[in-house]
Amino acid sequence: MLFDKVKAFSVQLDGATAGAEPVFSGGQAVAGRVLLELASAVRVGALRLRARGRAHVHWTESRSAGSSTAYTQSYSERMEVVSHRATLLTPDTGETTTLPPGRHEFLFSFQLPPTLVTSFEGKHGSVRYCIKATLHRPWVPARRARKVFTVIEPVDINTPALLAPQAGAREKVARSWYCNRGLVSLSAKIDRKGYTPGEVIPVFAEIDNSSTRPVLPRAAVVQTQTFMARGARKQKRAVVASLAGEPVGPGQRALWQGRALRIPPVGPSILHCRVLHVDYALKVCVDIPGTSKLLLELPLVIGTIPLHPFGSRSSSVGSHASFLLDWRLGAVPERPEAPPEYSEVVADTEVAALGQSPFPLPQDPEMSLEGPFFAYIQEFRYRPPPLYSEEDPNPPSGAMRPRCMTC
Repeated sequence: MLFDKVKAFSVQLDGATAGAEPVFSGGQAVAGRVLLELASAVRVGALRLRARGRAHVHWTESRSAGSSTAYTQSYSERMEVVSHRATLLTPDTGETTTLPPGRHEFLFSFQLPPTLVTSFEGKHGSVRYCIKATLHRPWVPARRARKVFTVIEPVDINTPALLAPQAGAREKVARSWYCNRGLVSLSAKIDRKGYTPGEVIPVFAEIDNSSTRPVLPRAAVVQTQTFMARGARKQKRAVVASLAGEPVGPGQRALWQGRALRIPPVGPSILHCRVLHVDYALKVCVDIPGTSKLLLELPLVIGTIPLHPFGSRSSSVGSHASFLLDWRLGAVPERPEAPPEYSEVVADTEVAALGQSPFPLPQDPEMSLEGPFFAYIQEFRYRPPPLYSEEDPNPPSGAMRPRCMTC
């Protein structure tokens, strides 16, 4: 049969290694080849190539009337981000051409648009990129080959907006059976807004419990997927990292001086797509018995370009001390608080062994988030900032210490 004469038909991209495909970003060139292996001579009408990138969202909502479902509303939206067509083989006569048996390679190359959307897979939407080759032959169904490729749009956290500290304060009156049990206040701050996967967020918080019952502080990094179509929105939330503090007794005050919260290898933020967004936030909350929790949310941006190891050391040290003083955390301790042990940060293997989230969530719409999420997860390679000490390892001697000009 003529169909069996095609032994192999595939699309390959340049730069691919064993077990790993190349990752692209906006403005780069995508190059590769279409491989065609024939067992015998074959007449070919044309060989065409198409590259496509598309963001697509879809979900349904049911409207009920009493005990029965009145109707189901469907929401769907598409956005084309890449569209490229090329013809790799056309007969000179306009009819067909005959290819001899053996291996044939057809090279292709095209330029991606300057800005793209990061590849993404969610429950109600996706961003996908692929290259499809189609082999047309007379009197035979067209043969197709498809190759999916990944796009990671750079998000540089080394910008003033993402290096600015984030802070907030909230308070709530603890009540029980309409009785006032006292005031619970929460203040929290992080040193910047932008982080990359694998980094540790040092969480600074102050919990003042003036109530008559103990309270429990917690913190979590929450991912929010927002899908938009026809003026409607659909959201999906998931906890990607969490930690729990020690209970704070009645009339007591607790300080978190840099509690470590590690960011797992999640996908970066998607902020500039018309049909879907991926946002992150640090949520610090205090569980108050008999009262809805006290919740404080600080926005985060997960990027792909980590903090530069040079050029920000002196400013980061100065800002670290200044925001502790400005934030009324009291005097800066003579010896900085030691970072927590790795056992305090719940590992992925422990989560799998327990079979449940390490961040127990009560049934509350604010923090009761849905279970497994389907965000695209990419392993990022980055260089962490170099370790350094805030204390000079070689302090000047007394004889060499500079004198105050006012003395």
